[in-house]
Amino acid sequence: MNQSAIHRFLAENGKKGKRKPTARDYFESRLAANLSLMQSLFLQLYPGQEERFKDLIQLLEASFKNRGPQLREVDSKRVLEDDWYQQQHWVGMQLYVDRFCGDLATLERKIPYFQSLGINFLHLMPLTKRPAGENDGGYAVSSYTEIDPKFGSDEDLQRLTARFREKGIILMLDFVVNHTSDEFPWALKAKAGETEFREYYYTYPNRHIPDQFEESLPEVFPATSPGNFTWIPEMERWVMTVFNSYQWDLNYTNPRVFLAMFENLAALVNLGVDIVRFDALAFLWKRIGTDSQNLPEAHTLISLFRLCLQVVAPGAILLAEAIVAPKEIVRYFGEGSREGNECEIAYHATFMACLWNSIATKKSTLLRHSLEHMPEKPREGTWINYVRCHDDIGLGFDDSHIAALGWNPDSHRKFLLDYFCQRLDWSPAKGAIFMYNPETGDGRITGSAASLLGLEKALEDGDAGSVARAIDAIKLLYGIVLAAPGIPLVYAGDEIGMLNDYSYLKNPDQADDSRWLNRPFHDWDKVAALDQEQLPSTRIFNILRDMIALRKSLAVFADTSNTRIHNSGNNHLFILERIGAPGVLCIANFDRTRQVVNAGWLERIGYLKAGKYRDLLAGSSGAVRSGLLEMEPLGLLWLEQMEATGED
Repeated sequence: MNQSAIHRFLAENGKKGKRKPTARDYFESRLAANLSLMQSLFLQLYPGQEERFKDLIQLLEASFKNRGPQLREVDSKRVLEDDWYQQQHWVGMQLYVDRFCGDLATLERKIPYFQSLGINFLHLMPLTKRPAGENDGGYAVSSYTEIDPKFGSDEDLQRLTARFREKGIILMLDFVVNHTSDEFPWALKAKAGETEFREYYYTYPNRHIPDQFEESLPEVFPATSPGNFTWIPEMERWVMTVFNSYQWDLNYTNPRVFLAMFENLAALVNLGVDIVRFDALAFLWKRIGTDSQNLPEAHTLISLFRLCLQVVAPGAILLAEAIVAPKEIVRYFGEGSREGNECEIAYHATFMACLWNSIATKKSTLLRHSLEHMPEKPREGTWINYVRCHDDIGLGFDDSHIAALGWNPDSHRKFLLDYFCQRLDWSPAKGAIFMYNPETGDGRITGSAASLLGLEKALEDGDAGSVARAIDAIKLLYGIVLAAPGIPLVYAGDEIGMLNDYSYLKNPDQADDSRWLNRPFHDWDKVAALDQEQLPSTRIFNILRDMIALRKSLAVFADTSNTRIHNSGNNHLFILERIGAPGVLCIANFDRTRQVVNAGWLERIGYLKAGKYRDLLAGSSGAVRSGLLEMEPLGLLWLEQMEATGED
């Protein structure tokens, strides 16, 4: 019996004159329903650790008791509407609080700004305590729940989450599940010689085992953090540090680590967090002789986290931060006996990277091919779709997909780096390379969306035509993301066309990390000038605001597995249909010249009648000429289905 069925059953019994079920009744029912599978998963990971499993049950009890009545009420509502996160009215924004507005108290006062754009889902980048120097943008955590004083206090966060609930805004925070900082209390105790806490990490007295790991472990940041182990003089031991020397990997082969981490997870959601972003979850389990990514035990561990969370806080869900190959990312929704029982949401990184590929090539072929060959996700899962985020743009395309289009994978990646990273005079993009490896030619792309799409260069040149094309390109990418199945996410600053921020070069803690190029301080002067309609920032804001409002008004944009990718025969066009009554056909032209769509085909699938169509974005009807629908350069249409007369 699933969670919604349990709650409905208890509620119906209450209506029939029996005692009205309490929150405790619901908790015990969820625990009973999940107990057998939880035990099976736990003992798969930790054979013979029955006593530790009893500790886990006690931990679930304690975590439930700490969950406030308002949050339990949210749980009850969401369990009965178990697809709540797949509805079309959620539109998110990702931001750094300090760079956006300073602190949590100020962020609360910015709620009207989010509402004016249509944002009702916020991903706040790491807020908890971190080392004062290098800290990987806050992902080197020194606490999982204590707010860093520069953002405010724990009380500020609780007040903010309560205010968000009043306004219908949901909150996502990170849970750095793979590692802690070297200043985390467990790490400090390990350095002080406490054996129990030394075993919370992978530590070794010599290079014998580390060298065996290194034979197959790739380097995540080869330029700034080569190797995967760091010598710690205080302990006279090597510690596994896959990401950075100051981030110690947690040893999940130790059941005490899982118990302690679930306690932290429960404490986080009990602060009022709706979605938990599981950071770097692909790395959770390590095994000599493998790349220690995407291992079966990692999936078992995630499923166990989710089942435990479902018992304590069924209104909270998990997001998989796994920037991996398409065939791997779908596995984080759960597969086989665990289908739909890992993370409810995952980043659609392949979609994002393919959008940028289409901008550079002016063709949709790789985008369409990659989506058509994407493994099907479970019904319960959905995507986060985005144009940009705080991180780099990786080029982790499937080589076979690139080769199938007649391109050389290595040469094609070099072209993309050249196009976006200022190596081609004719390219309008102004980006930078991140983690370039001269031996392999591998690299990633950084830069704000507006700068990568040509706005920065156009403004420098004073070229009004190029400014207009850059704005069209921003509309194009966000229009596709807003039409796609899943939750669209706006990166803060994109809504006003913010450009690259080069100030990071003056900060010694950031100068070696070009990702800070696309982590600007929010420009509130541009926000104050949103009444000046001729400004590029205002034009972009109004375009996104209107598209967001339109998306929210159309039920067809809910993620109900109702998507079809069409091949029109014109490789400059990307055509995505959301099937419904009526459906919506999103047509995007990646070329800088006009392209056409066959009117006869549009009529067969019901988006043209008597030579006329209705464009929802323009709010008006149009007509075709000579049997062809013309698409403007970098043009975007959302056509409303008029009459379904045939199949593609």
